[in-house]
Amino acid sequence: MPATPTEKDPSELSPVKFSRLSKRGILLGLSLAQLIVLAVAIASFVIGMMIGGAWALYAATVWVPALAITFIPAGGRPIVEWAPLALVWVWRSVTGQRRYRARISRPRPAGTLALPGDAASLRQYTDPVTGAVMVHDPHHQMLTALIEIHHSSFVLLDPGEQERRVQAWGRVLATGCRSGRIARIQVLERTIPDSGTGLAQWWAEHGTDDGSWVADTYKQLIDRAGPAGERHESTLSLSLDMKAAARQIRAAGRGLKGAAEVLRQEMRTLTTALRAADLDVTEWATPARLAIMLRTAYDPAVTATLDRAGDLGQDLATAGPVAVEETWDRLRSDSAWHAVLWISEWPRSLVFPGFLSPLLLTSGIRRSFTLLCDPIRADLAARDVRKRKTEHISDRTQRQRIGQIEGAEQSAELTDVLQQEADLVSGHGILRFTGLIAISAPTSEELETAISAIEQAAVQASCETRRLVGQQAASFTAAALPLCRGL
Repeated sequence: MPATPTEKDPSELSPVKFSRLSKRGILLGLSLAQLIVLAVAIASFVIGMMIGGAWALYAATVWVPALAITFIPAGGRPIVEWAPLALVWVWRSVTGQRRYRARISRPRPAGTLALPGDAASLRQYTDPVTGAVMVHDPHHQMLTALIEIHHSSFVLLDPGEQERRVQAWGRVLATGCRSGRIARIQVLERTIPDSGTGLAQWWAEHGTDDGSWVADTYKQLIDRAGPAGERHESTLSLSLDMKAAARQIRAAGRGLKGAAEVLRQEMRTLTTALRAADLDVTEWATPARLAIMLRTAYDPAVTATLDRAGDLGQDLATAGPVAVEETWDRLRSDSAWHAVLWISEWPRSLVFPGFLSPLLLTSGIRRSFTLLCDPIRADLAARDVRKRKTEHISDRTQRQRIGQIEGAEQSAELTDVLQQEADLVSGHGILRFTGLIAISAPTSEELETAISAIEQAAVQASCETRRLVGQQAASFTAAALPLCRGL
């Protein structure tokens, strides 16, 4: 029986819509930094006019540049917004923090990861119950575990099955909002060079090597095509907020032992939800598995060697890069150049759940796509929504008072806030999504070509991307490593 206009056909795929990135400032669309510099400009202009004479010219050297950096945009935002990033970049350059060299003769402290930058403080803890590795961030008080996920091709499923998978995935994400103890969920999908061991193993198990011309030709094809191919890996990382779970941690024995017990409970809940969503999950990652992922992220050329080398490279104490050098808009590590793009705007119109297919199915490019999901507690989310709603209404009143016309962008942002409020009232959770794409290539020229291809694929996916600058090292750690690192 056909569906009525008020009923939805269960075999029909529903489109989705993302909230816009809020660009509303504190007052009349201006941020705090803009308001401070604008106040300095107005004060210097008034003082110069009051004193008069040559002081008016002297004051112009202050308020004219101040107005310029307040309102003139550069790279999509006002010049004044670049000041904190530029100052941090200069400080890191002066103190030598943009270069990293592994010191072979000086062993690292026991239990730490051999990673550069602020990730050097991360510590490993092996859970005695599951054998999984848990990464402890002592500065942000987070404990992270990761699991590898296998799934069928979403784009090849029929619309009804796709809709069912989307609803099931929504329930997986909802588990992170309900407990209030999850700090972040990271979904990492990356392409890595295929060593050809899978094809060779299949031939050894199912092929007939009878010395014929067909068998010889098939073996030659496997030898040539196997290493030239690529495969996709998907992992999901779960991070426990040790501050929010402090009471449960104390009840479980305190310290990392108690935190591991609490995280284990969340891991069991998440595993059940993943299996209910028809996702094949393996055991939670061991130290050896994490070591391979870290090493191949910084040194892609060694991937095929590690696939064939057995236990080689599976020590977390030496899994980091040998050398890293960061520039303004890219990063260079052992055997590759890297650059990170930020998805600055998700699709503004209605799209179907497979809208990222042009981006994720781009072949011939070494890249990692990361989706960071930060759950927000229901009470904090309701408070934040009420605050933003009040601010939007106040800004609208202020614009009407001074005769400024409200644009469609402000109206759309208010509509998004009202929709989030309705979702909260209906019992849904709210997550903050951050999309990052780490692109790697053997040379700088090939990197630029790969970036252009990924940017074009993002356009086809109705997404806007922006190349991050001045923070490529931290961005690469967040985008390419399954450690639930944020920006």
